[in-house]
Amino acid sequence: MNNKYFVTGIGTGIGKTVASAVLVEKLNADYWKPIQSGDLDQSDSLTIESLISNSQTVIHPETYRLSQPLSPHLSAKLDEIEITLDQFSLPETTRSLIVEGAGGLMVPLNDKDLILDLITHLNLETIVVSSNYLGSINHTLLTINTLKQHGIKIKGILFCGEENAESQSYILNYTNLPFLGRIPQLKNLDKSGIKEAAQHINLA
Repeated sequence: MNNKYFVTGIGTGIGKTVASAVLVEKLNADYWKPIQSGDLDQSDSLTIESLISNSQTVIHPETYRLSQPLSPHLSAKLDEIEITLDQFSLPETTRSLIVEGAGGLMVPLNDKDLILDLITHLNLETIVVSSNYLGSINHTLLTINTLKQHGIKIKGILFCGEENAESQSYILNYTNLPFLGRIPQLKNLDKSGIKEAAQHINLA
């Protein structure tokens, strides 16, 4: 069964790319990063390619490659590019697909559209990546409530980093969403670490 998921996070730098690598490995899926802002020589697509073990995955090219490590709307403005939703279409594939967002839901793409609008445009089910830190309960619940308010399907929650059983339990009980697993702080961020983490993810 081929599934397509949009991986979104409760903020920036909380582990979406590592989570995406684990999900790609788990599903033997293709990968697509619609927007890459900055670090073009060390992009998320290149990171995914370096972390996965299977040889079937196709890394699909980004729709927008922006030169500055800033919010997409500002990076695009500096590059004299306008991001428009009609330029985004899902890559053609017969395989499962993991689509990785940029930052959180309310990251602006232009003067009126957000990552949230991109998810709606692509009509994908989401996987929410959370990370335990002071304030993460609030950020996670806000993210989930926003997705629900906009009628976006949520596959479940995936936690990254150090474990906080109390926070995780509260989030899962409050939202009544499936727990997809937890990716620990990997001592070795490499192919073997990603492959091991993938064995503990539940996407049934």
